[in-house]
Amino acid sequence: MYMGEEGVAIVKRSWLSACQIGAVYVGTIVGAGFATGKEIVQFFTQYGWIGFITILMSGFLFIWLGTKMMLISKRIKANSYKEFNEYLFGMSAGTVVNLFMLVILICVGAVMLSGSGAVFEEQLGWSFQLGLLITVVLSVGVVLFGVKGLVGVNVIVVPVMIIFSFIIAGNSIAENGLSFLSLAPVQNSLKGWLAPFMYVSFNLAMAQPVLVPLATEAKDDWIIKRGGFIGGLVLCFILLTCHISIASLPNFHTFEIPMAEVVKLSMLSFFGIYVFVIYGEIFTSVVSDIFGLQRQLESMLRVSRYVVTIVLVSIIYMISQIGYGSLIEHLYPFFGYVSMAFLVLLVVRK
Repeated sequence: MYMGEEGVAIVKRSWLSACQIGAVYVGTIVGAGFATGKEIVQFFTQYGWIGFITILMSGFLFIWLGTKMMLISKRIKANSYKEFNEYLFGMSAGTVVNLFMLVILICVGAVMLSGSGAVFEEQLGWSFQLGLLITVVLSVGVVLFGVKGLVGVNVIVVPVMIIFSFIIAGNSIAENGLSFLSLAPVQNSLKGWLAPFMYVSFNLAMAQPVLVPLATEAKDDWIIKRGGFIGGLVLCFILLTCHISIASLPNFHTFEIPMAEVVKLSMLSFFGIYVFVIYGEIFTSVVSDIFGLQRQLESMLRVSRYVVTIVLVSIIYMISQIGYGSLIEHLYPFFGYVSMAFLVLLVVRK
């Protein structure tokens, strides 16, 4: 009886650990581009009815390859994404890939920062530059004086965003039926079939700094497999709900923050809360990105963290001037194409 009870307790603990891994997986992928809906438009909704099918494909890839990446990390005992890439690409090519990832992370930080300006400009009617400056000051303050509290923000922001996504999608289906299944493509539909591979490869490559060390610390493969399944499945559902909601918005491709526009039209009383949630997700993404880059550059260059932070934020701020929509439209697909080499090696590697 004791053995049986102990066995049940172990299973319960394992499922709890699996859910924790799944939650971190979701929180890592659900960044600012995801929260605003612009990323979903870029990779899925602009391709019309094809987007629904390719989101299901993306969900399968997130479950399969996200889990595989974590299993490989655990088995080779990789403590960082550097070690993982050196294993995947080989020592020489892995070094080049890691340097390229550094550039990508800087550019992604600029996209996130630019997104904060877009929220201030498009949704609040304030200055784009004011949004950037407020976010820069707050981010630098958190990075230099207290990043620990940042984790708590995601604990609130991500679940609220998921709940909103489901409610908005349900409202959209109630008003428009299954019209998203017959949505006409805005862009060349042939590119749409390539989009899920680009999207998943880019996001998994960017998730390495978090998922690789997380998997290495996991107790066993059982937890990783179920955590990867839970995380991938939840990501698929969130993508679907956001896609369904955005598809109901006229001229959805013209907005920088399409999800906020959907809320404004269908749930105006909750608009202020949702804009705060979007900004919270953008802010946590900016801080996480700057913090990770600061730690990496500090160890590489042996320079004071204050100097590294100031120079890094200055570079990110200058790139962010290009504008949120333009950065996502051009940088994300490019990084998606480049990251597909990572996806191919992840598929073939045993």
